[in-house]
Amino acid sequence: MERETEAAQGDRMSQRLNRRGLLIGGVVVASALVLARWQYLTPPEHTGGRLSVSEAYDQALNGDITLVDIRTPREWRATGVPQGGHLIDMRREDFTDALQAVVGTDKNAPVALICARGVRSARMTLRLNEAGFTNIIDVPEGMLGSKAGPGWIKTELPVVQWNG
Repeated sequence: MERETEAAQGDRMSQRLNRRGLLIGGVVVASALVLARWQYLTPPEHTGGRLSVSEAYDQALNGDITLVDIRTPREWRATGVPQGGHLIDMRREDFTDALQAVVGTDKNAPVALICARGVRSARMTLRLNEAGFTNIIDVPEGMLGSKAGPGWIKTELPVVQWNG
């Protein structure tokens, strides 16, 4: 009888350890996911300029800036592209060369970057500053909106269908 009791106690102890391990593992995984999401969705700080989507549209229309949509072709196809914007997928290895093909060799030319929600554009702004560009401007609202504002589409700025 005592052996059965010892065995039962061992089973209960094992179940508690398994539950505790699952709970701890779940907390660790959830924490890692929250951290990864925060890092992915939080734009880095940068000292460059920022424009609202309306300001970016007006300045691009007037020729004061070059507006560059750095999203992916899949995103361009899904939502359309900002009227007056140049399309350069930020994943291109030759991104800076492609940008210079659009703006010329003047690394002081004002270039405004837009993405979906302002995170990638802020990161690319830093990358281009490191590459010697001095007048890179972020459009933190993005096409879909962010904490910075409603975004290009909800502001009802002109969008051109992309069928590339």
